[in-house]
Amino acid sequence: MTGRIFLKLIAGLLCLLLLALAMVDYFATEVARNSYIQNLTAQLAGKARILALSVGQPGGLDADRARDLARAAGGRVTVVRSDGKVVVDSDADAAEMENHRTSTRPELLAAFRGEVGSNQRTSATLGVRFLYVAVPLVHSSFQGAVRIAEPLSEIDREAGRVRARILASTIAAFLPAILIAALLARWISSRFATIMTHAGELARGNFRARLDIPGSSEFGQLAQKLNDTAEKLEQTVEQLKLEHTELEKVERIRKDFVINVSHELRTPLASIQGYTETLMDGALDDPEYNMRFLGIIRHNAERLARLTADLLTLSRIEQQRQNLEFETHPVNALIREAVDVVRPIAEKSSIRLETEAAPDGAVVWCDVESVSQVLSNLLDNAIKYTPSNGAITVGAHPAGRFVELYVRDTGSGIPAEDLPRLFERFYRVDKARSREMGGTGLGLSIVKHLVALHNGTVRVESRVNTGSTFYFTLPVSESELASKRLNPEFTVS
Repeated sequence: MTGRIFLKLIAGLLCLLLLALAMVDYFATEVARNSYIQNLTAQLAGKARILALSVGQPGGLDADRARDLARAAGGRVTVVRSDGKVVVDSDADAAEMENHRTSTRPELLAAFRGEVGSNQRTSATLGVRFLYVAVPLVHSSFQGAVRIAEPLSEIDREAGRVRARILASTIAAFLPAILIAALLARWISSRFATIMTHAGELARGNFRARLDIPGSSEFGQLAQKLNDTAEKLEQTVEQLKLEHTELEKVERIRKDFVINVSHELRTPLASIQGYTETLMDGALDDPEYNMRFLGIIRHNAERLARLTADLLTLSRIEQQRQNLEFETHPVNALIREAVDVVRPIAEKSSIRLETEAAPDGAVVWCDVESVSQVLSNLLDNAIKYTPSNGAITVGAHPAGRFVELYVRDTGSGIPAEDLPRLFERFYRVDKARSREMGGTGLGLSIVKHLVALHNGTVRVESRVNTGSTFYFTLPVSESELASKRLNPEFTVS
């Protein structure tokens, strides 16, 4: 990759250098040629003036003398009268030459007007390109012009020599430039190759790749921008992965929820339908069975009512539609009220209810209805799983800026493998016994969510055949609700 980029860059740079060399050659050649012609024109004009003076000397200017002067001057000499007739020419017979007073000979027309004239063209007589320079001539017997011409081939040869020297000098000057251009192309190609490799890594999804091009140059700035982009892409992908995981988790919970609700509803509904059909088929008139069947139907209807109520409560909590009224409440008063509510049920099962009071003056900032429901659910579970002559203790103690309340029982306990899932919806340790006792499987999940609304935490300690203790915390002041955790973790031990 680096080699291809290098070749493209060096080829482009060489093309630019060759173009520059061609332009230098063209313009330098033109400048040198024009400068040489200007100098030669001035020289020929001077020589022509000298020849004009020679025409006025004794003997005048005949053909032989004209040839001698032409050899001395290094050019072709022609004398022309003002009417265009050629008087003498060093290279041709004047008598055979055409009239020169025409527009095709602008140098003579200028000389006839008293000016120095010059022109470049091919000679009609010799067929050779010449540089013609003419000056005015005033003779005793006529007026006209003296013209001297020099072949342009000599001028071209001289211009070629100048051009060759300029080209050689230019090429010599371009050699360091070519070397520098090659080094620059190599440097740029290596940077481009590094950046393209990095782009390939990003395209393959490797957003952890980073460019190591330090400095404040354009490549350094580009590398920094690409690194920033890769970092943002990495963060975005990680966030998307987390969101995808959460969505999968939510979808899994939703499916489990639908399955569990369907299962929980199907059992009592099937029981109600079955016993109702039995009564309708004739058992309604049988005094031995009708009241028992109606009792079973009532029991399952109550179970459906509790399940529906718990589902509505859990839904309101999760959608944050639960109306909470936070106030300061004494902890011991909350404990006494909760114990008094379940005391008849506990005494019916020969279970002792005990309290361990918090320090005098201990208060919590809470919604009293929510806390009552938390304690009621925990006490209800404790009563269900505590055998006769067992004991349940409700108490509280300070825990920093919170107060920790607990419900301890002497029941059958919970196996360690069940503790992590204890607060999940519809999770039961003993499914058959729980349904037999009318449990919905939502009580502890409601406890967790209600405590979360108070920025509290829930945890459980349990030993099989020894008993369990459920703990939850409530804040002592309103300031502890500022950083409310909607999905708190609970701990087990």
